[in-house]
Amino acid sequence: MILQLIILVVKIILLIGLLMGGFAYTMLLERRLLGFFQLRLGPNRVGPFGLMQPLADGLKMAMKEDLMPNGADKWVFRMAPVFSLFAALSVDAVIPFGAPIHLFGTTISLDIANPSIGLLIAFAFSSLGIYGIVLGGWASQNKYSLLGGIRASAQMISYELAMGLSVLGVLMLAGTANLEGIVLAQKEHGWFFIPEFIPFLIYYTTAIAETNRTPFDLPEAESELVAGYHTEYSGFRFAMFYIAEYINMIAVSGIAVTLFFGGWLGPSFLPPIIWFLLKVGVSIFIFIWIRATFPRFRYDKLMSFGWKFLVPVSFVYFLATAAFVSGVI
Repeated sequence: MILQLIILVVKIILLIGLLMGGFAYTMLLERRLLGFFQLRLGPNRVGPFGLMQPLADGLKMAMKEDLMPNGADKWVFRMAPVFSLFAALSVDAVIPFGAPIHLFGTTISLDIANPSIGLLIAFAFSSLGIYGIVLGGWASQNKYSLLGGIRASAQMISYELAMGLSVLGVLMLAGTANLEGIVLAQKEHGWFFIPEFIPFLIYYTTAIAETNRTPFDLPEAESELVAGYHTEYSGFRFAMFYIAEYINMIAVSGIAVTLFFGGWLGPSFLPPIIWFLLKVGVSIFIFIWIRATFPRFRYDKLMSFGWKFLVPVSFVYFLATAAFVSGVI
């Protein structure tokens, strides 16, 4: 029992360390890639090849003054970014990063928890993250921040439904909602990306919207809302919203890899965890590529696209998958 507790604590510490390091260098990768796409250099001054830039940014944010509007709800204002970050970290707790390993005479799974309804728990925590954005916008007592929070909630309602429908086919093909079970089902039947190509595109689109990434970054929309829900935030609290955004991007990429691309499965010349991280890295690259390519949607077009296109298409494909699994077609 004590050994299991020690292993769990070590896994939690390693996961948080991996995610915080992943956030820092994902942000650096994005800035360098955006520079490449836009024919400029990007950050390259701090350390060799600019590799110390995340440390410099962290120190800068930690030393900035933590400001708060006079009329703000102080407790909610302080807790909103913490809530967003907690929800983002919690999603990764149920994602299996690799095949179980054997150490100290015991089998260690490369995840924090492996519940039978792991996908549902991941989606539940993923959807909770929006409360931090909404509460931060409301507590700021700034109309632009409030509009950003309202936009975020409306966007989440629009795209969560399509996201949920897009993964139901995977659950039917795998016969389980356990994320490790879904990976093992793909070992037998092949990647679900092939039969579920359209649902994958829908999931990926809704994941971009859920993480408030371009072209669905309407809750921020600096041309209309100054900076949206985090207009009044500064210092490390401001940074926490961005840490949550990048960790969310890693999380939804991890779920996409698990559901559609075989998770940690790959040829034996690389360890399973390396295959998983490589696949997640490709997904993050596509996130950044999309940001550099597409302009921001107009808000009415964003909502229309979610309700009038993504939801009907995902529902029809779900019915087709159900008919195939049941033997009707």
